[in-house]
Amino acid sequence: MKNADETPALIGRRKLLKMGILAAAPALIPTAAMAAFHIIPKRSRALSFYNLHTGESLKTTYFAKGEYIPGALKEINFILRDWRENAVKPIDPALLDLLAGIHHRLETSAPFQIISGYRTPRTNAMLHFRTEGVAVHSLHLDGKAIDICVEGRSLNNVRRAAISMFGGGVGYYPRTGFVHVDTGRIRFW
Repeated sequence: MKNADETPALIGRRKLLKMGILAAAPALIPTAAMAAFHIIPKRSRALSFYNLHTGESLKTTYFAKGEYIPGALKEINFILRDWRENAVKPIDPALLDLLAGIHHRLETSAPFQIISGYRTPRTNAMLHFRTEGVAVHSLHLDGKAIDICVEGRSLNNVRRAAISMFGGGVGYYPRTGFVHVDTGRIRFW
C-alpha cells in the first residue's frame, strides 16, 4: 500500500480556486503558467544545460524579440537527445519556458544538469523494465519531460520551484538524485 507521499497529487482549477490561489495569482492557471513571460512578449529567454551522460554543455538564448530561435531550439533538441541511441526529437517549447521559469525561481546561473530528456520508445521500454517509476507512456517519448538537478540547489528546492510554476507534472526522486518536470497535466509525486 502506498503512503500519502507516494501518491500523485492532482490539483485542478476548482481546487486552486477553493484554496484562493487563482484569485491571488492568475498566472498559476495551468494554461497560463508561463504568463509572466508572455506579459512582455519580446523578453528574451535563455537556458543552460550540462548533460551528465555525454559531458556536453550548452548555454543559449532560445527566445528573443517575440519568437523562438530555430537554431537555438535545434541545439537544445540535440543536447536533450536520447544519448543511448543518439536520437533527436523536438522538445516542447512550453517545457523550455517552464525550465526558464524554474531557473528564475531558483535564482541561480548554474546550468540544469540533464539526467534524461527525450527517450526513444526502445530506451523507455528498457528503463521501464529495469527501473521502478518509469512510465510505459512517458512524456519523455514526446519531448515533453526532463529529469534534472541543479548544482548548488537542493533537490527539494528544485522540486518546490517546479511545483510553484503549475506548468505540469513534478516528480521528486531524492534517492536517485533528480526532479522530473513535464508539461502534462498538473500532478505531483
